[in-house]
Amino acid sequence: MEININCDLGEKSKHHSNKYDPELLGIVNSANIACGYHAGDEDTMRETIKISKKNGVSIGAHPSFNDPENFGRRRLNLSSTEIEKLIQEQYNILQGIAEQNNIDVSHIKPHGALNNMACEDIELATVISKTIYKINKDLIYLVPTGSKMEISAKKLGMKIACEIFADRNYEDDGNLVSRKKNTALITDPIKAQEHVLKMVKNQAINCLSGKQIPCEIDSVCIHGDNLSSLSTAQKVRENLNKNNLNLLPLDELKKFK
Repeated sequence: MEININCDLGEKSKHHSNKYDPELLGIVNSANIACGYHAGDEDTMRETIKISKKNGVSIGAHPSFNDPENFGRRRLNLSSTEIEKLIQEQYNILQGIAEQNNIDVSHIKPHGALNNMACEDIELATVISKTIYKINKDLIYLVPTGSKMEISAKKLGMKIACEIFADRNYEDDGNLVSRKKNTALITDPIKAQEHVLKMVKNQAINCLSGKQIPCEIDSVCIHGDNLSSLSTAQKVRENLNKNNLNLLPLDELKKFK
């Protein structure tokens, strides 16, 4: 069975250090690179792309609301035109730097509040899906499994990869537990590796209540801004390898061949 590990990277900001990014890029298969609107800058993007290319890690744009003060985690109500412009601009920034390094952006994954809102709102999810499809119909759209984003992307016939989160707990509706709650994060790497393996083997989301929700799983996300990110990534990778999972970059998964 194939599986991918992705990580949000290049998120250098006043909120987060990216000092572990080089080590994480030796563990994960795909990098979701901040495009400057919630974190990161062109130098950080360039460095992240170079290390990704060297390590055979596929790269993706990680667009967000233009809200660096809140790391892109504050909910904003924007028009469809504004959302389309946000995503197009951030993709263009990253793709421009990628082309300079003879590599292409192969996927897109929205960040923070933009992602969380689209998980719950089919209209917003549809705007984002249509925008990505318009940019390049061959882009892989990395979406939370079971979300409105998955539904809208499937309606358009997009290339989608469904992800679960190694370091986050789930509510009974399949959405992530809010970061405002003290049960939101899984910071123990051993618990994270067990959480992931159970979901991958059962093809189901583990809810905090014990409920399981059947779903598709192509990828495992590890947030790069958690203090335990590096050890969690190491443990998750080791455990997946030990259980005979074939780890691949997103664009090398058989479903996209």
